[in-house]
Amino acid sequence: MSTTENRVEFGSKLGFILSAAGSAVGLGNIWKFPGKAYNCGGGAFLIVYILMVALIGTTVMLAEFTVGRKTHKNAIGAFREINEKWSFAGGLGVLTGFIILCYYCQVGGWTMKYIYAYIVEAKTVYADPMAYFLGMLGANGFPLQGAIIFPLIFLFLTAFIISHGTAGIEKMSKVLMPLLFVLLIGLMIRSCTLPGADEGLKYMLHVDFSLIGTNAILVALGQAFFSLSLGMGVMVTYASYLSSEDNLVSNTGIVCVLDTLVALFAGFMIIPAVFATGIDPGMGGGFAFATLAGVFQSIPGGTLFGLLFYFLLFFAAVTSSTSILEGTIAFLVEEKGFERKKALVGTSIILFIIGVFYTLSQAYMNIKGIWISKDGLMYPIFGDFLEYLTDRLLLPLGAFFSVLFVGWVWGPDNAIEEATSNGKYKFSLAPVWKVLVKYIAPIAIICIIVAGMVFGMAIS
Repeated sequence: MSTTENRVEFGSKLGFILSAAGSAVGLGNIWKFPGKAYNCGGGAFLIVYILMVALIGTTVMLAEFTVGRKTHKNAIGAFREINEKWSFAGGLGVLTGFIILCYYCQVGGWTMKYIYAYIVEAKTVYADPMAYFLGMLGANGFPLQGAIIFPLIFLFLTAFIISHGTAGIEKMSKVLMPLLFVLLIGLMIRSCTLPGADEGLKYMLHVDFSLIGTNAILVALGQAFFSLSLGMGVMVTYASYLSSEDNLVSNTGIVCVLDTLVALFAGFMIIPAVFATGIDPGMGGGFAFATLAGVFQSIPGGTLFGLLFYFLLFFAAVTSSTSILEGTIAFLVEEKGFERKKALVGTSIILFIIGVFYTLSQAYMNIKGIWISKDGLMYPIFGDFLEYLTDRLLLPLGAFFSVLFVGWVWGPDNAIEEATSNGKYKFSLAPVWKVLVKYIAPIAIICIIVAGMVFGMAIS
């Protein structure tokens, strides 16, 4: 039986917004978005991306908020309370979040390793950035630091914050989110004032829609979707800790704006710097940990620039990891009756063990997964398999069921009533949102699934 006894709400609207924004703002905003903006049309891509956030991102987020706040329960309990047959939608979200956290804590540990590296051995990093990165992953022997020590520290910090419930999440978010924005803005200004950075600025501000094709639209849609922590029950869980008097419509707008600002600032931090140094921006871990070292080495004060950048990545990672872990712990406590600290310890041990194999598969061990592509069976490394499973299938599937549930099962009118606190707040775009949640968002999410599963596009 589900229990919500002694459930604590967020202490303030600001605390919730910063916590939800912290969940949404993750590593993808900072190391994936700039590369996508660079490769997909610069300024034109920015406009398409913002449009996708406004149309799809806010639609799905508000849908998830309403389900959570209506029931004040974890993801599974929330869906079940409204309709017993749909508890699977919440279960899918919890499972997805757990799998993501297995490798997210590993990558979070890598950010801590690089903070250490830029303080203690920056010259070693600069000597051969790719060799240093691969060495961390096990190319030269068992990756004790990259797979065990730093990920374990990162996971411990995540669990420690979560052990204090919403109060711990709120206190962390009130400190780290402002710091994240200060660091990001400072690094952006520094990047934009580098010699030669003006070409990067021009590229990011130049709008030429002839550069936008189907691929760019799908990439913008995928980035908008994946960067908001949708489809894994996190926003359902966070909203369940809200008072019934909170304005979900305005909260949704503010969280999406903050998340989008981080992505845009990251673009204006990275692209001018790579134009200034002539280094092609990429996406993902290799770019963030290896390629950027060339940028830092080439600019005045680059080591400090790099150190602050990895602090920025760490802040983005830990604010997301806490939200994902909270979704799993809320489920175990409320649905299975676990004591919170015991649930934390058990969950942390399991996800850490799985996460170790994520890192080991990168360069140390030949560990494979199995995947079905348009060309038949394929056997990606275990790390890629986990990302394929979540990014191409489970995440969009979870969001699809969420909008399907709100749009066609519970009903958008009921969701709007919840979003506006029974008419207390205005929602002038409610008629538009009805159409979006019933038709446009489901179709858009199907496009994401087809692009990833059928055509193998990496749009996350």
